[in-house]
Amino acid sequence: MVGADTAWIIVATALVLFMTLPGLALFYGGLVRSRNVLSVFMHCYAIACLMSILWLAFGYSIAFGSGTSGYWGGLDKMFLAGIDADTLAGTIPEVLFFAFQMTFAVITPALIVGAYVERVGFGFVLLFSGLWMLLCYAPVVHWIWGGGMLADGGIFGETGARDFAGGIVVHETAGLAALIIAVMLGARKEQSKPPHNPGYVMIGAAMLWVGWFGFNGGSQLAADGGAAMALTVTHISAAAASLSWALWEKIKFGKASLVGIVTGTIAGLASITPASGFVDPVTALCIGGVAGILCQEAVVLVRNTLKIDDTLDVFAVHGVGGIFGTIVIALVGQGTWVAQLGSLAIVGVFTTVVTIALVYIVKAITPLRVDEETEQTGLDLAVHGERAYDTTS
Repeated sequence: MVGADTAWIIVATALVLFMTLPGLALFYGGLVRSRNVLSVFMHCYAIACLMSILWLAFGYSIAFGSGTSGYWGGLDKMFLAGIDADTLAGTIPEVLFFAFQMTFAVITPALIVGAYVERVGFGFVLLFSGLWMLLCYAPVVHWIWGGGMLADGGIFGETGARDFAGGIVVHETAGLAALIIAVMLGARKEQSKPPHNPGYVMIGAAMLWVGWFGFNGGSQLAADGGAAMALTVTHISAAAASLSWALWEKIKFGKASLVGIVTGTIAGLASITPASGFVDPVTALCIGGVAGILCQEAVVLVRNTLKIDDTLDVFAVHGVGGIFGTIVIALVGQGTWVAQLGSLAIVGVFTTVVTIALVYIVKAITPLRVDEETEQTGLDLAVHGERAYDTTS
């Protein structure tokens, strides 16, 4: 065991949990109407709790078990069987590697929340997220990070898919699932209301930015120059995308908004995620600069052209960003075109099939959508019996 590596991954684990709680919760919560903000907090919080338990029970084993089929890791590490404080994974304790990966299993289904806010049934959120993490996310983790079929020596030969911190594994899967649910769920009845608290959005985005240092820097699984470079390029991409988004918004609409600049931040962060271990700061500057404009145009495409109510733009920002970053790896010669594009296609098809199937299965058990009256009242009061703000004073 290397003490420095262990210390850094402990910190990185805390940083990645901080991305969901409270980063993502605030980011998403500020974007919805005031009558739904607590429901968004509840979704993020409950998902964090449930995914943690399911990761311990089955998820970690499915993703990182010792199975050699290439499809899944098996169930030999259920409930961390055979793993104690002295078991190592590389230079760090395996129980720490488990915890670090658990925070990724928490945030990935939590990202999908942005697609179905203000109208989804709470039971659906929990049951779908749990099943999706185990049946969609965990197998994909195994394929790419767990030595499975898309990794080095897999179906693409010696050089497998290059995905440093989750462009395919996290952002493509969550982005596609979000888009699919948005289509199957249908639009909100009231779509014209602006974000109720842009201040929350900024605070949440800032927390996500800080937490992302653990997300990408921690994925080096060591305290070394590689981690430092990953952290640095992550920051540069975020900064560049924030500015390019704001500039593009100013050119197109006449004003650069706070919600716009911080959404650009997230676009830059999602885009650098897969490439953060493979590129230098100048390449990161270019990735971010493109991401701010690319993802903004994707928002317009999904919202206005395709008329899909992916409410908080999960696909346009995370999906498009993660896919773009994955392609850049091949573009700069750090991965093969066959492996990068092939993995995107395989994971894309798999995610689509599993997500559609799970939506049908879960909505047969618990309602996918709340009734019209509940949607009108707001989920906070109707579903959770609470109000975020005293509206009488």
